[in-house]
Amino acid sequence: MKKYYFRFLIALIGVAALGTAAKSQAVDQIVIHIPYEFVVAGETLPPGTYRVSRLSETEPEVLILSSLEGRAGLMIRSSEVESKLADKPAVSFEQIDGQHFLNRIETADHVFTIPVSRSEIVRAAAKSAKGTSASGK
Repeated sequence: MKKYYFRFLIALIGVAALGTAAKSQAVDQIVIHIPYEFVVAGETLPPGTYRVSRLSETEPEVLILSSLEGRAGLMIRSSEVESKLADKPAVSFEQIDGQHFLNRIETADHVFTIPVSRSEIVRAAAKSAKGTSASGK
């Protein structure tokens, strides 16, 4: 009888540990749909559905942004990480000259501020101008 209780206790502890591990992996992970082309970390990404997740527990400011369609993926370093319980995960963009720059990601547990550098704005504007002149518009 003691053997049965011991096995049951070990199984219960194992299930609890797996549940805790699964929960810790999902921290700061969201899936978002972005309906337009946008710029982040100097890269222009296509519209689509993206997963945002943290790179690791030891570097909470580094995020992985990856397309669920497999078209794009990159690492983002946030300039600020703020603990905050959000009602609904969201992303925010700064719109400059018709282009969208990702500047904020809100997960259920944190708010990540993504810096938009002047060089990113200049590069995106130059790329946009080059595309416009090449199309003859």
